[in-house]
Amino acid sequence: MNRTKVAIIGAGFISDIHLESYHRFVPEAEVVAVYARNIDKARAFADKYSIAKWFDDVDRLLAETDAEVIDICVPNYLHAEVCIKAAKTKKHIIIEKPLAVTLEEADEMLAVCEENNVKLMYAEELCFAPKYERARSLITEGAIGDVYMLKQSEKHSGPHTDWFYDIKLAGGGVLMDMGCHALGWFRWVLNHAKVKDVYATMGTVFHKGRTQGEDNAVVIVEFENGVTCVAESSWAKHGGMDDRCEIYGTGGVVYADLFMGNSALTYSRNGYGYAMEKADTSAGWTFTIFEEAFNQGYPQELKHFIDCVRNDKTPLVTGKDGRAVLEIIYAAYASAGLGKKVALPFSAQVEKPVDLWLNPQK
Repeated sequence: MNRTKVAIIGAGFISDIHLESYHRFVPEAEVVAVYARNIDKARAFADKYSIAKWFDDVDRLLAETDAEVIDICVPNYLHAEVCIKAAKTKKHIIIEKPLAVTLEEADEMLAVCEENNVKLMYAEELCFAPKYERARSLITEGAIGDVYMLKQSEKHSGPHTDWFYDIKLAGGGVLMDMGCHALGWFRWVLNHAKVKDVYATMGTVFHKGRTQGEDNAVVIVEFENGVTCVAESSWAKHGGMDDRCEIYGTGGVVYADLFMGNSALTYSRNGYGYAMEKADTSAGWTFTIFEEAFNQGYPQELKHFIDCVRNDKTPLVTGKDGRAVLEIIYAAYASAGLGKKVALPFSAQVEKPVDLWLNPQK
């Protein structure tokens, strides 16, 4: 089989998940190169996954490999730079969330990709997670009547690496890191309905001293079709990853738990190896996860994106969706700063979205 060649930009936690997904579930793809800012880390990652080439220079990777797809898994502040470089070399792009740090970056990324006729595929895995997709299908089947409210929460005790806590690199805190999942999923379930307004409240409750960004946030999004959506995002919840959704309709309700319902309940006096993402101990009672990447939707999204490149299809989730999520994030930060609802469309000239909360623009 003639496989589609992929280069991974990044060698951290999310890159590991993408590589597991490619190797186990996407035989149509071949990962031919990896980039990391540290060449030793790039070499180690390449050795781990039997990748032929490794680089610490994005320009060299783009020039010296025949990759057709660039899979961007680096920190937020590098998204725009790498995306624009890749697009100018006619490479299709898979990009992890959030799309960019600022709306200006997002607009430039969309424009350059369109000018060069390349696909910009926004990796929102909740649009592909099997359990969430089954829940969504119940709506189209008429199982729960007319939807009037959605809820989604993602919570754990904090990210793996330090850059997430630096608002200059991440653009914000938990809202940029995890709230974007809920906002993207709301739009997906509601068939890209338009947002009317946003209200948000947030604070730094656990990681005080480590970050200026928020580590706990609640965002209420009201859509023009009358549906109210509630996103709960937290870096302050202990005991491992918690990811669940609720769909309320006039004729029923659906609850879907992405992790707890796909685990083995375990008790260990002394603890053991890996239990689940962000669980800091495996002693006592734990939820031992299995097929973690599959349950979260990573293999399904990457298989879909590779199929879009191979067969020139339009991706189900694109850069435009990522841009729409970023606009809602802007409005949420502004709302939390001002203490009132913020209507969409919304834009503001800021260095990073969290500034709208930290330094409200009256």
